[in-house]
Amino acid sequence: MGSKNNTPSQRARRPLSIFVVISLCCFCYLLGAWRSSGSGKVDKLALNVNKDMPDCNIVPNLSFESHHNLVENIEPSEPKAKVLKACDVKYTDYTPCQEQDRAMTFPRENMIYRERHCPPQEEKLHCLIPAPKGYTTPFPWPKSRDYAYYANVPYKSLTVEKAVQNWVQFQGNVFKFPGGGTMFPQGADAYIDELASVIPIADGTVRTALDTGCGVASWGAYLLKRNVLAMSFAPKDNHEAQVQFALERGVPAVIGVFGTIHLPYPSRAFDMAQCSRCLIPWAGNDGMYLMEVDRVLRPGGYWILSGPPINWKTYYQTWQRSKEDLKAEQRKIEELAESLCWEKKYEKGDIAIWRKKINAKSCLRKSPKFCDSDNADDVWYKKMEDCKTPYPEVTSKSEVAGGELKKFPARLFAVPPRIAKGNIPGVTADSYQEDNKLWKMHLSAYKKMNRLIGTTRYRNVMDMNAGLGGFAAALESQKSWVMNVVPTIADNTLGVVYERGLIGIYHDWCEGFSTYPRTYDLIHANGLFSLYQDTCNLEDILVEMDRILRPEGAIIIRDEVDVLNKVTKIVRGMKWEAKMVDHEDGPLVPQKILVAVKEYWTVGSSKSNSSNEE
Repeated sequence: MGSKNNTPSQRARRPLSIFVVISLCCFCYLLGAWRSSGSGKVDKLALNVNKDMPDCNIVPNLSFESHHNLVENIEPSEPKAKVLKACDVKYTDYTPCQEQDRAMTFPRENMIYRERHCPPQEEKLHCLIPAPKGYTTPFPWPKSRDYAYYANVPYKSLTVEKAVQNWVQFQGNVFKFPGGGTMFPQGADAYIDELASVIPIADGTVRTALDTGCGVASWGAYLLKRNVLAMSFAPKDNHEAQVQFALERGVPAVIGVFGTIHLPYPSRAFDMAQCSRCLIPWAGNDGMYLMEVDRVLRPGGYWILSGPPINWKTYYQTWQRSKEDLKAEQRKIEELAESLCWEKKYEKGDIAIWRKKINAKSCLRKSPKFCDSDNADDVWYKKMEDCKTPYPEVTSKSEVAGGELKKFPARLFAVPPRIAKGNIPGVTADSYQEDNKLWKMHLSAYKKMNRLIGTTRYRNVMDMNAGLGGFAAALESQKSWVMNVVPTIADNTLGVVYERGLIGIYHDWCEGFSTYPRTYDLIHANGLFSLYQDTCNLEDILVEMDRILRPEGAIIIRDEVDVLNKVTKIVRGMKWEAKMVDHEDGPLVPQKILVAVKEYWTVGSSKSNSSNEE
């Protein structure tokens, strides 16, 4: 035990000691705040923003323009990061989860081999995918709808295979897309005009559409000028690069297939869906595929079938099938549609149209067995079943199950029914409106950093962690479209995104995305790396971002400064030019923004440093 009696000298030193300790604590606190703000020398990529400038978040010395120069980067003075080398040229069009060699090891039954089959961790590429020699920034929209550079997608097979159907033509150094399709060789416009005679396409009632087996997505391409946003998908198969062509045109599309697992979309997502000679066996598997369309089709939505078996009396010989077989197939489809509570609205020539009833009280006959309604949106890698997704409950025959939507564009900022009904935990009408205000502010800041945002230079945009879709809603215009990705480990808000009249998809960012390389112009990631930092390798996510980003495309990553410091350490070893800037509210906010541009480099260029690393 120490003595309780202190000497005079000890009493004199005690206030001084306390003062020194307090001073040191204050100094350490201020130093930590200064370093965390991004203004200190935590990282050479951090910007020293002049607080007196009115546009304090404009990023200096970072060019977003397309110029295709090959000027070498000046290396930072810190110890060099791990350098990610270029992949071998054979990986130029690498799609991690749809590669042919791996696909062929799976059963062909029910298209299982065309579903997603991702490489295990030890087989993932840790290199950067090169662009093909001669790669050029795509034509700006709307010219890109009709033309694409051959060097960007150097595959001519469809120009021969689909020549009569006017899918695509090769002219000089470009592809031309006349707007034709298998069931509309005279052009998508005339086809859509016929649909619009039955379906209210012109007034904003129909905004979101699904094209199953899309080809080069001409249906979706021509719907865009009518303010309808189509999600198109097709498998990676012998119709070489069809989805790649679609995205090169500036049209939303993903690699996908009707197989054994659910489509990666929420229930009640689409106002309209179509199959134009998609060759999906709608009458097979006890109607399972048609039941999946019913799941994603909004009450009151429309389904279009053009192609077999419709108009079988005219085409049975061309299709090399018997009259009896085709007649029986159409009868089965009619029966299934009626059991799903769909009403046939139109059949003329090659086209038949059904409309889904607005609620279960309107159904004329008993439906097949019902699925578990609690799991209607839990679909990632989940097996499809031959059951009907039940309608949400209603109190009257006139009420739209799940809630009635305003016409677009009013529905973009109206409170979505899922929020109004309290179906999204932690989100209220008020917090939804606050989120909209926040993203308008964020987008305004982004445009100061990069003045090309909101122009046709960035046509294909991805939001990797979309939340309620606020970023896409703030950016909404005819000049661009946004693929709103809701991570499978995040709150399930994708239904809200669709209710706003936007499109998106579920995805797990520990795996490759269902697209070709070089298909997006601008990638936005808000809080994504904080979400995944304890789940998978951050380098894998960054390498995947590089794969799907076009040369000279831009990236915006918004996250906590500690996480961004980990990200920038990896980015230093990539072929990106990157800078970190402060949050819009100032340097004391721990959230920062990393802005980057992917350098232009191609196969065989001095920057490729080609490697066979896998």
